[in-house]
Amino acid sequence: MNNFQYKNPTKVLFGKGQIENISNEIPKDAKVLLLYGGGSIKKNGIYEQVKTALSKVNVIEFGGIPANPEYEVLLKALDIIKEEKVTFLLAVGGGSVIDGTKFLSAASLFEGETPWDILSKNIRTEKGMPFGSVLTLPATGSEMNSGAVITRAETKEKFAMGGPGLFPQFSILDPEVIKSIPKRQIANGLADSFTHVLEQYMTYSVDAKLQDRFAESILQTLIEIAPTMLKDEFDYKAASNFMWSCTMALNGLIQQGVPSDWAIHMMGHELTALFGIDHARTLAIITESHYKVNLEDKQEKLAQYAERVWNVTDGTLEEKALAGIEKTTEFFKSLGIDTKLSDYTKDYIGTAEIISKRFEERGWKGIGEKGKVTPALVEKIVEMSY
Repeated sequence: MNNFQYKNPTKVLFGKGQIENISNEIPKDAKVLLLYGGGSIKKNGIYEQVKTALSKVNVIEFGGIPANPEYEVLLKALDIIKEEKVTFLLAVGGGSVIDGTKFLSAASLFEGETPWDILSKNIRTEKGMPFGSVLTLPATGSEMNSGAVITRAETKEKFAMGGPGLFPQFSILDPEVIKSIPKRQIANGLADSFTHVLEQYMTYSVDAKLQDRFAESILQTLIEIAPTMLKDEFDYKAASNFMWSCTMALNGLIQQGVPSDWAIHMMGHELTALFGIDHARTLAIITESHYKVNLEDKQEKLAQYAERVWNVTDGTLEEKALAGIEKTTEFFKSLGIDTKLSDYTKDYIGTAEIISKRFEERGWKGIGEKGKVTPALVEKIVEMSY
């Protein structure tokens, strides 16, 4: 097992009725900017719950943060933060709203030339404006980590950011909110969290037995609850396990002491930036090709995954590894998620070259757990995903 240091300062308030406790977590003299997305929270009752809980707090609002938090939109919120002298941010939404709030947390205290530098120059945020979150869509794990991903529509770019200053001070996780989530977004959440685990697990062994078992247990839980989550009727027990699995998939715990990959995400981000495809679905597009191209390096872990998660017991190491890849694709399809780029756009020809060139221009010589996925291999992987 590799050396590591681990600290997660986010306080989690989990379960029914926790929204009413928001005011206990925010300084009484704070000036709060309430941030949300397209307005679904005003239709499902969450907005009213939050406003009631904040009745004694000075609150202004900013809505309209899109599904892929957009830089230009966030700059408008940043202007409000500075003009109104906001001191606390509250994200009410899914990963996109929370990610956008993290950007604003960083940008509000950033002393550089332009906030875009935080993203384009990968500047870590050591201290940001304090913020909390009310999770309405489990998927990204942003409610308990310090990372975010922001899109710039003007240039069709999508960059990650982060740093120890970007952990939410608190996050409220009430599984009841899942009642109103469309099944397409539930499927996305299952696929997104599943891939988050794979990115931290499907590398090579460093004999971190507990981390492997943690990762496998999250995968097994997501597989077990997926059919129930996609049914029309709401199941609170399944919803609770779904919400907590999504959080545990990316709160840093299973990443400690082990190598991680993230190449699937880096390629997937480009597909979202170029075509506007749902983030989770871009991951499903890339996963099979990525693992097949890197089969030699990932074979041992893929075979272990096939045995422990999918109960594949027959075959050679390579055969088990390939079975694990096949089972993963089948799982995505069972969620109603297509796994080829051509399923989403007719304009896919040339995409592999565009993404490979972007990586070259950014100086990314090699990504993945061993840095061996060169721009040339990226081109091959994306092309195989057509």
